Amino acid sequence: MLSEQSAPVVRATLPVVGAAIGEITGRFYSRLFAAHPELLRDVFNRGNQANGEQRQALAGSIAAFATALLEHPETRPDAMLSRIAHKHAALGVTSEQYKIVHEHLFAAIVEVLGEAVTPEVAAAWDEVYWLMANALIAIEAGLYRDAGVPEGASWRPMVVAERHEETPDAVSLVLRRPDGTPAGAFKPGQYVSVQVELPDGARQIRQYSLSAAPGGSDWRITVKRVRGGEGPEGEVSAWLHAHALPGDELSVSAPFGDLVLPTGDTPLLLASAGIGTTPMLSMLDHLAATGATRPVTVVHADRTPADHAHRAQQHTLAKALPGAALHLWYESEGEGELPEGARLGQADLDEVPLPEGVVAYLCGPLPFMRAVRGELLRRGVPAADIHYEVFGPDLWLGEAA
Repeated sequence: MLSEQSAPVVRATLPVVGAAIGEITGRFYSRLFAAHPELLRDVFNRGNQANGEQRQALAGSIAAFATALLEHPETRPDAMLSRIAHKHAALGVTSEQYKIVHEHLFAAIVEVLGEAVTPEVAAAWDEVYWLMANALIAIEAGLYRDAGVPEGASWRPMVVAERHEETPDAVSLVLRRPDGTPAGAFKPGQYVSVQVELPDGARQIRQYSLSAAPGGSDWRITVKRVRGGEGPEGEVSAWLHAHALPGDELSVSAPFGDLVLPTGDTPLLLASAGIGTTPMLSMLDHLAATGATRPVTVVHADRTPADHAHRAQQHTLAKALPGAALHLWYESEGEGELPEGARLGQADLDEVPLPEGVVAYLCGPLPFMRAVRGELLRRGVPAADIHYEVFGPDLWLGEAA
């Protein structure tokens, strides 16, 4: 909660800071990487820096947090903080790095806003920063503790035991500990980070959902190759597609992620598009493995049946669940035929029966999730019962948190 002296100052200056936050975050990253080039080389996603998405995500999180402090002073935006903390833990972020961020962020604020940053204004926004930073540090400490690893040290060697070409652009990798012991527990829907050394010496990190149920001795991730187009080519996905072969060793984090399958008998909607099927597949696999009978509505949209990663397994798992219904949409047939019951076009939840009390889990491109979330809200599903996962910087924080 903001102090009595800081709250009115933040309220008065939020429009000014909000209007300049994009420029502030741009200056911040320029300063940060000039002082600490190793962070861009080995921690931050260089592709997201190049296309500006990381700056947008940081700006959105700061604005959303400050707004929440003013509009709901009696509560803390834990859903938003948890999502950020899981991403940070998966990258190995440490509490000391928040001091570095503070230094360069506030220098950027002064550079952009100049004389408007009076001592009173600086003190108020300093309070906002440390309220957010200390909350994240506490959550991340708990995540590291639960994972059984020291702060920032969740990396472990994993061997590629199997490789399967799922689609022309998606490959699945079965990961195993070098000594053959079980890979470790995780919750259905979670992800791991994979760190690879690129030709220029950078050690870039990306997150990939675990795409099979927990409980076995191995993990499985499914990697979609990010091809150049409107944005940069995916450095890590391209490397894994080209170089990750059975017998190779990868550096992999402990599992993290807050989009996880809930326990109980609550009806579920698992809605995905494209490679967003991966966390949903882990949930479906777990439900089938545990003999769940709860109602499960599965929705998936893709470009063509040939582009639908793990299509046959998703169909098999849905059929194995007595309370499940599978709904598929494809933009076109491609070179094959539509699977039985699949429809052409964009996913349309108007055609999908939803049980009362359904809790929704969404994963896929932002336009898909926005459309599905909007339809669910129109149909009376409470916003608190709609959960989502974004692959990459969360540009939806201020909108859906």
